[in-house]
Amino acid sequence: MQVERRQYVAELFRNRFGSEPQLWARAPGRVDLMGSHTDYNLGYVLTLPISRDTWMAVRKSGTRTVQLHAANLNEDDSFSLDAIEKTSSRKWSNYIRGVASVLQAEGLQTDGFDAVIHSTVPLEAGLSSSAALECVTAVVFRELGGWTMAAKTMATLCQRAENVFVGVNCGILDQYSSCLGEAECALLLDCRDLSTRTVRIADGISVVICNTVSPRQLSGSEYALRRADCERGAAILGVGSLREVPIEVLAARRSELPEQVAKRCEFIVAESARAASLASALEAGNRELVALLCAESFEGARDLYEITSPSMLAMNRAMQQAPGVIGSRQAGAGFGGCMVAFVDAQSTDDFRTNVVETYLKSTGLRPEVYPVGAATGATIFEP
Repeated sequence: MQVERRQYVAELFRNRFGSEPQLWARAPGRVDLMGSHTDYNLGYVLTLPISRDTWMAVRKSGTRTVQLHAANLNEDDSFSLDAIEKTSSRKWSNYIRGVASVLQAEGLQTDGFDAVIHSTVPLEAGLSSSAALECVTAVVFRELGGWTMAAKTMATLCQRAENVFVGVNCGILDQYSSCLGEAECALLLDCRDLSTRTVRIADGISVVICNTVSPRQLSGSEYALRRADCERGAAILGVGSLREVPIEVLAARRSELPEQVAKRCEFIVAESARAASLASALEAGNRELVALLCAESFEGARDLYEITSPSMLAMNRAMQQAPGVIGSRQAGAGFGGCMVAFVDAQSTDDFRTNVVETYLKSTGLRPEVYPVGAATGATIFEP
């Protein structure tokens, strides 16, 4: 499959630019196994950089222009590194432009290049396609510019590009996962100090993505409203972030908060604790605890944080009744997109077939259901 993908991308490059790529870079998407919306509250997230990734085939142009072809969208774009502005016609290009802008602001050399981009990370599905594009772009600029940078620093700069240039006030989770992934491991990320612990999932448990094929729309008001509710709750409780609030303290002071704010805070404080608990449960192969934690997370997302959608409710029902399921929950920020299930490894095929049939019958939509493995972070590679 990788050979076929390489041939396809290389042929596109030759057709667009009349030469062969000089280098190849890749960056993975990610799925949060537990920890919805906890990153911007400086809590814990259990994240899995996944084996679906974004490739960029590149040739240095010797100019100050970046020329791009997005294979999945069959769209072209270009911009000057000497006059970087946002574009409304090719919004995907803003993630690349934003990274270039941030790197230049840091005084780093940026060189023009021609590139073909191809991704197996589904768009607007909660698997961080935008972060994968940002991180692969940063790797390309680093390689062409001849400078070095720690992966953690690169992640924070890519986050800044999305926050400041693109205008999405996301936390660090997506870019950190894409830059610092390790093969065969999930990462328990402490979003307060950006430290991580590697987590090896016990044998016999597979991670399966279930895409509702209902696109997420995250850059609008709903995300901002929930973040504002969390910040208001932290301010009333007299702390810098909800990470500083123990569950028992929130329970004792809940009456001080407006009801909606209290619900948001209750979900975040519990969700952060669940991320650390799930890491231990997966390592130990404690399937009963995995099931319980996933159920609590989904119920909280539905009733307290209110980030589910009809398609997500239908998908969760389909996952819960499928053979081999251990636990299932939302992935990403919610409002549609992908969900994630932990499945007995020997039942993965039966699980997939059943979920597809049940969800299709319920919604009329054919979902995408596939297992994923852990992937290494953004890097130059030889396909």
